[in-house]
Amino acid sequence: MPKVPVPKVDGARLVAFDVIRAVAEKDAYANLELSRLLREHRLDGRDAALATELVGGTLRLQGSYDDVLDRLAKGKLDPPVRDALRLGAHQLLSMRVPTHAAVATTVDLVKDRIGHRPAGLVNAVLRRVSERSLDDWLTNRSLAARTSHPQWILDALAEALARPEELDALLAADNERPGVVLVARPGLCDPAELGGAPHPVSPYAVQLEGGDPGAIPAVREGRAGVQDAGSQLVALLLARAEVDGRDERWLDVCAGPGGKAALLAAIAAERGARVLANERQPHRATLVAQGARAARAGLAGVIAGDGTRPAWAESSFDRVLVDAPCSGLGALRRRPESRWRRTEADVTELVPLQVSLLDSAVGALRPGGVVAYATCSPVVAETAGVVQEVLARRPDAELVPATSYLEGIADAESAHLPGAVQLWPHRHGTDAMFVALLRRT
Repeated sequence: MPKVPVPKVDGARLVAFDVIRAVAEKDAYANLELSRLLREHRLDGRDAALATELVGGTLRLQGSYDDVLDRLAKGKLDPPVRDALRLGAHQLLSMRVPTHAAVATTVDLVKDRIGHRPAGLVNAVLRRVSERSLDDWLTNRSLAARTSHPQWILDALAEALARPEELDALLAADNERPGVVLVARPGLCDPAELGGAPHPVSPYAVQLEGGDPGAIPAVREGRAGVQDAGSQLVALLLARAEVDGRDERWLDVCAGPGGKAALLAAIAAERGARVLANERQPHRATLVAQGARAARAGLAGVIAGDGTRPAWAESSFDRVLVDAPCSGLGALRRRPESRWRRTEADVTELVPLQVSLLDSAVGALRPGGVVAYATCSPVVAETAGVVQEVLARRPDAELVPATSYLEGIADAESAHLPGAVQLWPHRHGTDAMFVALLRRT
């Protein structure tokens, strides 16, 4: 019988390359594509960890690697070849992979996935890359190249931070692989059940040292979930805010994929309240329902609808959450491809939608009720700018100091909207979440 050829390239590197190509060609989300391919190739343990590091690290530092590669490669690089070189550069410059192993495996990857023709070029370029450290390659290069952030994002983050002395720390935090944080949904799970260490931003947050969260029974059963501590705080601030009178009907206007809705539903169930979860996209609405299955006692239902054209009556809710679609520039460490996918034009297009969603949410409140407006972006136009515009157009709304509901969290006030909360990865170990509270008067 003829022998079956054994692939020279290990599964982790094949998966990493395929994920990065899917991000470039299909606008895929790296985390979702990675999870799918890890399951498909049945990779776990060290192989899954290697693939995860290759994908996340290569995408985070893509701008720095391109700065090096463009000085070494003559002529224009085809996109698949460039992606293979980025993977090789990451192993040489940011991982402890020996030069011969990094070069040889990348050349074999190119032969397997692209063809033999560019193999010589890849071999030659990577051997040149290996001659210097990343710091040496980036000496005297631009801040954008050294920190692997597009210039427009550097400018937007610097404006939002409003502390020039902290910019380097923020950019460095964006390039660090975030730890896995779990949420123990109240009434369903005790944080001690999850292991790990408490996170100071949320009483329900636990940070894991490592391992597969899906192997934890509480996560599999929906009593706990993977959720950044900053996202947990968004739900907590809405739940902590004082409302006048009745407190039974809550609304999550943009609920997909469902993490905040599940936490809100668990909190609501303990208080005898219920949450109506709305999500515009039907497939994401399905994810919301699945994610909140363990907290269904606090869930009034899940509907698929447009939050700017509400299916609910005016003045009918006591608490409303608007976790608005945004540029996502506060989660660059967790979604590294966003920095290469987003443009300034995206922010310009998103702001009118954000204003419309918040305006509609205020209208959904009864007098005395409270709305939380949140984004996983610190960009001024998407945060303070949106809230200020809605306050200017709605005399029946007033800003409530969200900072008064922080418990043990220091230095978290927005530099552009006093009373609003702005978290930062380098200060608080979270995504750069923004939260403002408004009351309908």
